[in-house]
Amino acid sequence: MPRGQGRAPDGVGAGDRRRTAAPRHQGPAIWLALASAAAFGTSGSLAKSLLETGWSPGAAVTVRISGAAFALLVPALLALRGRWHLLRRNAGLIVAYGLISMAACQLFFFNAVTTLSVGVALLLEYLGLVLVVGWLWARHGQRPRRWTVLGMVLAVGGLMLILDVTGGMRVDLGGVLWGLGAAVGLAVYFVLSARETTGLPPLVLAAGGMVVAAAALAGAGLVGLMPMTTSSRPVVLAGAEMPWLVPVAALCLVAAAFAYAAGIAATRRLGSKVASFLGLTEVMFSVLFAWLMLGELPLPVQLLGGVLIVAGVVAVRYDELTGPRLAAPADRAAPAGDDGGGPGAVAVARRPAGRREAYEA
Repeated sequence: MPRGQGRAPDGVGAGDRRRTAAPRHQGPAIWLALASAAAFGTSGSLAKSLLETGWSPGAAVTVRISGAAFALLVPALLALRGRWHLLRRNAGLIVAYGLISMAACQLFFFNAVTTLSVGVALLLEYLGLVLVVGWLWARHGQRPRRWTVLGMVLAVGGLMLILDVTGGMRVDLGGVLWGLGAAVGLAVYFVLSARETTGLPPLVLAAGGMVVAAAALAGAGLVGLMPMTTSSRPVVLAGAEMPWLVPVAALCLVAAAFAYAAGIAATRRLGSKVASFLGLTEVMFSVLFAWLMLGELPLPVQLLGGVLIVAGVVAVRYDELTGPRLAAPADRAAPAGDDGGGPGAVAVARRPAGRREAYEA
């Protein structure tokens, strides 16, 4: 069978196939991916306001994921519309998504920052985009072209400038291994999020993964892997004192529920490679929100890093627009009684804007 015709290799997400077939009609999905990155970017500042009042990182992330799972539960059930066989058929995917893309990724990152500077830990985690490109090459023969390689170099360079990894940098082998584990979790997030042939609506995948992740994080706290301490003291955001429930609600609804749901929907439309590079803008948004919420002004070198990241994303996007096209395969026939997903999934398939009506990974 000629290359580029017929079915994509097993395991390639529909988003990866659709990306190659119609790259010029993905504007809404790109905006949705950026919205997801911005939502994720609020988590650092919101969490820091809690940490400064006595919350432990483990407690903050567990409450964030648990609250988001609760918020998405009813919408996910409505999207599922009683098709419980989809949960049974995709139980492995949901468990892997929750354990690796959500729980393990965050647990590994928090362990990394105990022995590494935050900048180095973040840089290691975002090496996940390199793993995505490597996976697509090794598993599906999608060899990176020169513009993608250039984009990777620019993006990693921009990350180094934004995170200021040379300032007060501490390197510990154990911490490096934890950081690389977080990178694997991030890569799995994008790869699994691109799978659309499962029939799972994005909201269901996001909510199901969050339930699994919340249980895993709570278990990690119970056995002592993560300290779990909370506080009811007021927090300070944007120079104003407010109840602790405000950042907690924002963490759950914005930085988790919307961010994950929008991320999955966008990744299904864009494919894991482009989505992973767009996800790098989360670092730029994190710097912006730290300025707005916490008064932490970005340095000129960080602004330059942001420019390099944008240039890297543009290079990868240009590669997608100018590279060889794969013929768009006909949609697989859905199993009897299954239209391929609820309202969220239909939105992803038929409307370019269906970004993260579910998340990940």
